[in-house]
Amino acid sequence: MRAKWLLIIVGPALFMLLAGVVAMLVLPYPVPKRATPAQRLYLSNCATCHGAGGAGSWRATIFLMHPGDLSDPRLIDRLPDDYLYLLIKNGGAPLGKPGMPAFGFHLRDDEIRELIAYLRALPTR
Repeated sequence: MRAKWLLIIVGPALFMLLAGVVAMLVLPYPVPKRATPAQRLYLSNCATCHGAGGAGSWRATIFLMHPGDLSDPRLIDRLPDDYLYLLIKNGGAPLGKPGMPAFGFHLRDDEIRELIAYLRALPTR
């Protein structure tokens, strides 16, 4: 009898805990309603790995990924726009950074340029 009550109490709590962890890992990064178009692009495509501030996210840490620190001006300033454009459009594999996915199928060329401008302004905020 005691095991049945324990199952009734612990079962739903354990289910809710697991559902919360799965939701945190799967749901996209929240985008504020007042976000600029470039900020929307960054938060919806890049923040999952790079974090909202560019210094990395907890999701990347859980999966043992180490994305570049976009909040470091020394890193961003030394990379030319053409390199960032190719990295975002074609992914990192052709450039020796295999963890970076390609966004050329999801983003137009002008959106990638907006994203690069946003990345350049990210460390100064």
